[in-house]
Amino acid sequence: MARRAQRKWKTMSGRRRFWVVSAATIELGLKLLAWRDLARRPAAQINGRKAAWFAATFINTFGPIAYFLFGRRPASLTLKHH
Repeated sequence: MARRAQRKWKTMSGRRRFWVVSAATIELGLKLLAWRDLARRPAAQINGRKAAWFAATFINTFGPIAYFLFGRRPASLTLKHH
């Protein structure tokens, strides 16, 4: 199996650099939003343990997306009725 050569930043085209920076910015933004939400959201509004979801956010872009899709409970389900 041929080993794919790594591309160095200096040899990348401007378009390629744009997409690399854009993808990294989106990934970092998703992680920051997930971390902020985890810090502010009560444990009762999270499916599973907060620590596990925090760790999952480090899995590329898929961790934060999974947290937003599956890790949060809707606030209406956790409200107590008096």
